[in-house]
Amino acid sequence: MEIERKYLIKSSAPDLQGFKALDIIQGYISFSPTIRLRKQNDSYFLTVKSSGLLEREEFELPISHESFENLWKKIESYPVEKIRYLIPLENGLTAELDVYKNDLEPLRTVEVEFESVEASEAFIPPEWFAEEVTFDHRYKNGNIARNRLNDIKI
Repeated sequence: MEIERKYLIKSSAPDLQGFKALDIIQGYISFSPTIRLRKQNDSYFLTVKSSGLLEREEFELPISHESFENLWKKIESYPVEKIRYLIPLENGLTAELDVYKNDLEPLRTVEVEFESVEASEAFIPPEWFAEEVTFDHRYKNGNIARNRLNDIKI
């Protein structure tokens, strides 16, 4: 089960130098159910997600480079490219700050994953987090892959 909250970020976000960075490209084979392909640095994954906003079932399977290349031909979306920075927070949490690339470049979001819904509800975001968009489907990566930045506030 994946439980996460998603936010836009303020321009006063922390300096990203020194934080672990993951280079990500992903695309979607299906949107119902959500089936995503992702290359993350030199690793490859096939992920199946249930519907939902705050809480969703997620199954992630590592795949080979060859499988990724073969499946990539079947994506039904524009690719989403981003750099994800892993920023430690209090209480052992991690902020996953995504800096989108190419035509998505102005967009920056941050997600925090939790062990329980109760923990997510008790979370007090850091000062550099802006508006919460967890419950706004326009900011889901699948929607961004289909619609780019249409109807999204940056």
